[in-house]
Amino acid sequence: MADIVASDGKPVIDYTGRDYSAILRALREQIPRKLPEWTGHASEADFGNVLLELFAQMADVLSYYQDRVANEAFLATAVTRRSVIEHLRLIGYRMRTAAPAATVLTVTIPGGAPVPAPPLVIRRGAAFATKSRSDAASVRFEYARADDLAVTFTPVDERFPDGPKSAEIPVEEGRLIAAEVIGTADGTPGQRYPLIHRGLILRPSGPQAHSGPDIILQTSTPAGGQPRRWSYCDTLAFSRADRFEFTVDIDENDQATIVFGDGTFGARPDLGALITATYRVGGGPEGNVGVGAICAVVDVPGLAALGARVVNRIPATGGAERESIDAAVEHAPAVFRSSQRAVTTADYEALVRSYDGVGKVRAAAGGWNRVLLFVAPSGGGKVSDTLELGIKRFLEDKRMLTQIIEVRDVEYVEIFVTAEVGFEPYFRTADVVAAVRRATGRLLAFDAVGFGETVYLSRFYDAIQSTAGVRFTNITRFEALAPNTASDPEHPVEPSGRIKLSRSQIPIAPRTDEYASGIKIVPAEQERNEP
Repeated sequence: MADIVASDGKPVIDYTGRDYSAILRALREQIPRKLPEWTGHASEADFGNVLLELFAQMADVLSYYQDRVANEAFLATAVTRRSVIEHLRLIGYRMRTAAPAATVLTVTIPGGAPVPAPPLVIRRGAAFATKSRSDAASVRFEYARADDLAVTFTPVDERFPDGPKSAEIPVEEGRLIAAEVIGTADGTPGQRYPLIHRGLILRPSGPQAHSGPDIILQTSTPAGGQPRRWSYCDTLAFSRADRFEFTVDIDENDQATIVFGDGTFGARPDLGALITATYRVGGGPEGNVGVGAICAVVDVPGLAALGARVVNRIPATGGAERESIDAAVEHAPAVFRSSQRAVTTADYEALVRSYDGVGKVRAAAGGWNRVLLFVAPSGGGKVSDTLELGIKRFLEDKRMLTQIIEVRDVEYVEIFVTAEVGFEPYFRTADVVAAVRRATGRLLAFDAVGFGETVYLSRFYDAIQSTAGVRFTNITRFEALAPNTASDPEHPVEPSGRIKLSRSQIPIAPRTDEYASGIKIVPAEQERNEP
């Protein structure tokens, strides 16, 4: 509340009270000093009080906007994505777009089918998909590399050369938008042309990943002639008038806009030139589908003619939502400190974490000139060939000349927890079990764990016991099993109550239905005697 106090015999208003009630009170307390002839102000029906309330309401709204403007002026307090994008632009940091999941398809043709000669050619945009379900639409995957792929079929079993034959095709989630006309050049400096489709897949620049450039831009003059191809770069600040380069601005609504130079920093398209763009849209965690999910050939006539069947024998990984505000605010300063150069392990971790599709990364020295990168794709899983090649190409102009980079998979360690749970009689058992699974699942969620994590037994007790409807609980199994290791039946519960993992390990929930959400629940006897 704003209070009127005397200073040198003069009333002073406390301007820290800026809400509606405080402002209205301050206005009313000024009446005897400013308008002593107004004697009816004590009546709520007085029209002057209506005016005061309107003034207080308007002042409250203006104060809110003043606070918002002040908050948005600083990165640490900004809450709108647009403000954060503009702040990070000042240090050369671009918030990541949604990343597409990637996998490898196994294509099988039946025995006796003629093997194409010359080999079947798969071009960028060749599409495959998952089956649609009642609760989810199908997810589209495409061959996304710039170079054509010659598919060579080999026998599934070398003992039967005339039997079924197979080949592999790397694919990424998303959709290709080919040769989209985005405008006609007007010849002015700094021309801007928005792409029609939102959700552009755009990875950090540098030597392009194996899939080729994310966006291909061409201009064609009205008089004809060979189209001119333009190159993408993160910024035009270091471009020149004779360089045909462009950059891309992506706003808070994922609307991408092509930006050309002004004739000094980057060339500008000639007047009347037709501008076309080829790019891909998509990305997101919905592309992280499991084994066998991709099974339909959508737009590859050559494969359809052969009666080919496709399936992904490894899960698709790396799909992620666009970078959140909190993640960008936390991560951007580390990238800025690295100056886009990878020297220390901290530099490598900061830079690789900014690459689309990377969920977690730990860098370690593997020798005097070798850097080991333990990478977990967004959402977990193994590193795809596409993601590995992309990371290496991204670091090519940032690493020291003599350094050799190795990208390795993270070692996921399954945490097995079995709990006897007693339920309160006035709760529905199925609802309590679901609530317990949600509570324990959060402890081993991918975003909640990290490298070298220590998993505590007490946290599971706390999560279970604090769930409404749980009368008591007793955990009878608490152990970690790395791949290709067996359980210890004599010590099912870690005696120390702590499971400490190595620096290259990440804890996860077991991939079995029995241990859904990381816990197996066994109903206990309700007549158990408690101390």
